Amino acid sequence: MRKQLPFAITLDPGTSLANQTGSWRTERPLYVDRLPPCNNACPAGENIQKWLYHAEEGDYERAWQVLMEDNPLPGVMGRVCYHPCETECNRAKMDETVGIHAIERFLGRQAWEQKWKVIFDAEPSGNRVLVIGAGPSGLSAAYHLTRLGHAVTIREAGPAAGGMMRFGIPKYRLPRDVLDYEIQRILDMGVELELNVKVGDIEGAFEKEGFDAVFVAVGAHLAKRIDIPAHAAGKILDAVSVLRGMEAGGEPPQLGRRVIIYGGGNTAMDVARTAKRLGADESMIVYRRSRTEMPAHDFEATEAEEEGVIIHWLRTIKQIDETMVTVEKMEIDADGRPQPTGEFETIEADTLILALGQDVDTAFLERVPGVDIAKDGVVQVDTRMMTGRTGLFAGGDMVLAERTVTVAVGHGKKAARNIDAWLRGESFENPEKHELAGFDDLNTWYYDDAPQTVQSALDIVRRQTGFEEVLKGLTEDNALYEARRCLSCGNCFECDNCYGICPDNAVIKLGPGDRFRFNYDYCKGCGMCAAECPCGAIKMVAENL
Repeated sequence: MRKQLPFAITLDPGTSLANQTGSWRTERPLYVDRLPPCNNACPAGENIQKWLYHAEEGDYERAWQVLMEDNPLPGVMGRVCYHPCETECNRAKMDETVGIHAIERFLGRQAWEQKWKVIFDAEPSGNRVLVIGAGPSGLSAAYHLTRLGHAVTIREAGPAAGGMMRFGIPKYRLPRDVLDYEIQRILDMGVELELNVKVGDIEGAFEKEGFDAVFVAVGAHLAKRIDIPAHAAGKILDAVSVLRGMEAGGEPPQLGRRVIIYGGGNTAMDVARTAKRLGADESMIVYRRSRTEMPAHDFEATEAEEEGVIIHWLRTIKQIDETMVTVEKMEIDADGRPQPTGEFETIEADTLILALGQDVDTAFLERVPGVDIAKDGVVQVDTRMMTGRTGLFAGGDMVLAERTVTVAVGHGKKAARNIDAWLRGESFENPEKHELAGFDDLNTWYYDDAPQTVQSALDIVRRQTGFEEVLKGLTEDNALYEARRCLSCGNCFECDNCYGICPDNAVIKLGPGDRFRFNYDYCKGCGMCAAECPCGAIKMVAENL
């Protein structure tokens, strides 16, 4: 929470002083804008600090509009993003990180309840863009291209839009009404969606159908397989098929009483928790490394264990004989790699589910001239996200990057901006980043300890037996409280501390929203303003600069 100084000078900043002090200086103060670490860490490129500023003023619609400039899916992202912004939040060095994802989720809910509409004004460009894939990257690209004035058609091979948000993330993490609402909002902007249409002819889209650009954003929905010796194989499924089966509308997958999930990623955790909800007495994860090396986020493993999932660390499957699974114990060597020990044990299971990662189906791109596809299926793109075929762009799971919803949404925005520039015969250049605002740049004396708001959660019994959403989100009161915990790292929010502390009457107020300026004729360079600025928006520079 912010404190104000208990004093202020009374001399008007325009008053003429008898003796100017500017000649005394060896350093002068300079107002700066530094890059907040949350903004810097966001894969979707959100201006987090800016929309938090409006949220803490209680102007939720303005906060939402600013958020929507970068991210068309705040209700989704507030639930499924792994919030690297919070990992980098300077507030964590004081007490606890700001709950950015929870506030984003709250704004998404407010938009739904208040029926807010996205404000944008773009003249139609006359260009048509085809987006292949209606996952987070494709939806994001379509949204941003529409905001830029282009006509967009999305073609999706599946029966519904959403990609792995729908078919890979369980409902207890992402309720489908939230997903449906945010997708429909994009379509209501004029985006055309064609379902159950698999695109096989890229050149035809350009030459026969007249699309001016194509963005390919096919998700990683092909499960990776592994050869396991099996004398008499039992029931073996893959994680993608199990999670997709939950959306099929028919009977849920029959997994049996004892289920083993092989893998240590977030998908493995999702499937293990799903198996528990489907009635498995024992849902067990087998992973060949320790908890420290697992690719899943630690809170995912914690939540799984809370729900009764058993995790067998440092184990690898060696053989299957009907319902008996032989595993070998592993140990981590000095280089952090798992090594076999020669010790074995058996675990009984009705079903084995492989959660070893996913690949992208790139077969339809292999015959497109100029497109370079690596052995692992990654499509090569340049800094514009364009492939070797002019006008054909790719993003999301298809390119080399972390495979998360947030990264995919960021890819969609980046691709849209580059497609727009290319269509206009220009090139898109990101503005140069400001210097990062570090914790040491802040004056935290002005802030009280204020722990992060804890979101209420569904009780364990209901979590184990149904697919109701686990986390309940924030109320308006605690969303406002949480937003006001932001330290505004590196950017002036007009607290008046510099104005009040200056002994030389050298700080001039420019009016609401216009911040301040220094009158260097009277500033003697004492540095009190820089030392007392709570957000680190003033730095001292050598006078000869």
